[in-house]
Parts: sequence; structure tokens; C-alpha cells
Amino acid sequence: MLKIKNTAVFYIIILAYIFMNAYVLLYERSMFYAFNLVPFVLLILFLAIMDIEKVMYVMIFSAPLSVGLKELGLTQGIDLSMPCEPLMAGIMLIYFLNEINHGVTPSRILRHPVTIILFIQLGWIVFTTITSQLPVISIKFLIARLWFVTSCYFMTVQLFRKKGNMIRFMMVYATALCVVCIITTVKHASYGFDEKTADWIVSPFYNDHTAYGCALAMFIPVFIGFLFMTKLSFWTRLFSLGVLTILLVSIVISYARAGWLGLFAAAGVLATLLLRIKFRTILVTIGAGLILFLSFQSEIFMMLGRNTTDSDGDFTANLESMTNISTDVSNLERINRWNSALRMFKEKPLVGFGPGTYQFLYAPFQKSNEKTYISTNFGDHGNAHSEYLGPLSEQGLPGALIVVALILSVLFMGYRLVYRVKDRTMKIFTISVLLGLCTYFVHGFLNNFLDTDKASVPFWGFIAMLVCIDVYYKDEPLVDNGRTEEVV
Repeated sequence: MLKIKNTAVFYIIILAYIFMNAYVLLYERSMFYAFNLVPFVLLILFLAIMDIEKVMYVMIFSAPLSVGLKELGLTQGIDLSMPCEPLMAGIMLIYFLNEINHGVTPSRILRHPVTIILFIQLGWIVFTTITSQLPVISIKFLIARLWFVTSCYFMTVQLFRKKGNMIRFMMVYATALCVVCIITTVKHASYGFDEKTADWIVSPFYNDHTAYGCALAMFIPVFIGFLFMTKLSFWTRLFSLGVLTILLVSIVISYARAGWLGLFAAAGVLATLLLRIKFRTILVTIGAGLILFLSFQSEIFMMLGRNTTDSDGDFTANLESMTNISTDVSNLERINRWNSALRMFKEKPLVGFGPGTYQFLYAPFQKSNEKTYISTNFGDHGNAHSEYLGPLSEQGLPGALIVVALILSVLFMGYRLVYRVKDRTMKIFTISVLLGLCTYFVHGFLNNFLDTDKASVPFWGFIAMLVCIDVYYKDEPLVDNGRTEEVV
């Protein structure tokens, strides 16, 4: 009787929702989207109570597919990536409640050098928010950074207490990314894969093709690595081959030059790992190269100024145009933004203008001879185009140094793990994750996307993987007992 009663109640609720939905569609169309989110919200709340791990995977899967409220035309003010960012905010609240009540984060994670630098960075963002020229903007930036870091680093560290979840993380995000790739490719094909359409054809999922290429570049080394992990099941590796094919085709037709630059850098890092070159040797080499660049920068810029190759759809020309600083408007606008950031830094070298404020305050720091036809004074065309110069202008020299310290600590940890890990599959996985991060570290010289959910999920997730391998798994195999791991 109880079963019959519950079944009847279930059908009554479903029918009531259908009739209410029909009413909203006919008479309250403005509420249609919000009303249809109700079942999704209830499902997430149920899963959060019963199984937070499933909510994490929903968040990971939704990141590439999320669409901003502005893209949906629902707001002109505060923008949120739906449904990923609300999920992140909810996960952050759950994490804080659990941390306060039970102290869920292990002390080994809290004492890890990467975590310590991350705490220092968050502390400095709080301080520079207090001194910000636009406090409201900086508070929004701080809150967003908190839910990015909490959901994508501290909660994924909990998720990766099961080794298999590290592979599942990759598969879940990449599957959603492939859906975006297929939709984008079909749309792009209707325009004959024209380069001019590549920048906006990725909408509404990505705001431009550079962010799209960045995500593709991060996962290509990972899925190449999966093909060499013989302990993974045949079906898992076959799935990985399919994903890799989609990602490679997509990055070629995306015309995302920075993505290719990141992949070339990752190939260089792989060469140093195969040659077992120590990280400090690489640092010394980079330092020497930087000194040479500064010594001969006039000659170098004169040579680059002779390059007039524009990106015209040809693959080779697309790559050559990366060094065109005379006619390529995209490169010239980046230089305009970088120079503006440096001038802002000179005016406020210690604390900067405040987190998240660059795009609203950089306009007076532009010079007329550096502006391009895509320049703007209204803060509506992106940020500083650099993960390094952005914090320099917004958080002063300490903010930029903390970013560099975080990256160096991750690279040092990655190199040490690659040389330390004995299990072949775990070593390949570690190399793949490190190379994926390296694509973003290089990409960060040209663009900044860590203020978006689409880049934050893989970026902080990859770092969390390396930290978990360092803390828990450096002496363990990725796949236990020699069994093939089935993840798809």
C-alpha cells in the first residue's frame, strides 16, 4: 500500500509540474528558464546531501557546456556561468561547513608548499581588496576566486583520495569538451571553416577562440598519455583515441595560435624530462635567456617588426603571425594592454589598483600611438591578456611574485615526481598532467582565463592531482594489482 501511495504521489507531482510549466510558457514566459531550473536545483540539493561526489562530477561536466547569463540575454550586470558557477558556490559552502565541523582537509595537504602559497595568494587578494580603487569589483573577484579554488582544488583533493577519480575527472571534462567541439565544428563547417568566423563561432560556450584553444591544448597531452598507459583497459584507450582525434582536429580549425604555442612548449618540457634535466638547470637556462633578451631587446624587436605575416587561414602563416608585431592587430592590442598594465604598476607598485579592476581602469593608461581599431575605453573587451601582468597591475609586485612562486613550486614538484615515481603508468600520468599545466603556464603570457570556470576547473584540478600524487601516491601504482582500469 505504501509503495502504491508513493507512486501515486510521484505521478501527481510530475503532472502538476507539467501543467504549471505549461501555464508559465503561456502566461509568464519571462520566468520559463528559471522555472525549468527548479528540478535541476532540487536534484543537485538531493545529491549534495546524499553523495557530494556526484555533484562534483556534475560541476566538472558542466564547465565546458556552461553559458553566461549575458549570453542568454538575461542580465546586463553581474554575469554568472550557468550552471557551473552556482554549483561551485554551493560546493564551497558545503566544504566550509564540513571544514568547520569536522576538519576534512588532511594536515599533509594543508602543509603542502603549493597549498601554503595558495593561502598566501588568497590572503594578499583579501588585503588588496581592502585597498582597492573599486572595492565592489574586487569583492566580486575575491568571492569568485574563493569558489574556484575551493571547489576545484580543495574539494578535488578530497575527490582524488580515490586514485581512479583522477582519470575519471579527465574523462568527464573531456567528454563535455568534445560535445562543444562537435557543435562548434558543425557550425564552423557551414561557414567553410573561415578563419574570420573562428573567433565567435565558439559562442555561447566560450567567449572567443583563444579560451577554447587553451582548453583543447591542456587536454591533448593528457589523452596522448592515456594511449601509452597499457594497464588501462582496451575500451578506455579506444575512447581516449577518439577524444584525442576530436581535440586535435578542433585545435587545428580553431586558429588558436596561443594554444599551439602552449603545445610546442609542452613538447620542449617533455624533451627535458626524457633527457632527465634537473629543474634548477632549466631555471638557470631561462634566466640566462632572459638576460640575453634584455641585452638585445632593441635588435629583437627590430627583427620582429620586419614580420608582416598575417593570420589568413593558412596553418603555416597562422603560426608565423605569432611574432608579427607590425601589422597583426591581435598582437598589437596585446602589446597595448601589456604596456597599460606596466604603467598601472608604476603608479601603484606595492598594492596595485585592486583585484579585478584592470579592465575598468586601464583606459587612461593607453597611448594613442599604441591603440588599435579594436581598442576600447569602456572595459568591455577583456582583461590584461596576461596571467602575470594582470596581477602586477591589480595586486602590485607581491601579487605577481606570488603567481610566479605558485607556478615554480608546481613545476618543481612535477619534475621531482616524474623522476621519483617508479610505476610506469603513474609516471606517464604525472608527465601528462604536468605537460597539460605547462600549456597553460605558457598560454598565461598571452591571455588570462583563471577568472572563468572553464579554465579554473582543469587548472586547479590538475594542480590538485599533482599534489595528491606527491602526498599519497608517489610510491603507488596508478592501477592496483595489475588490473586494467575500466573508466568508460
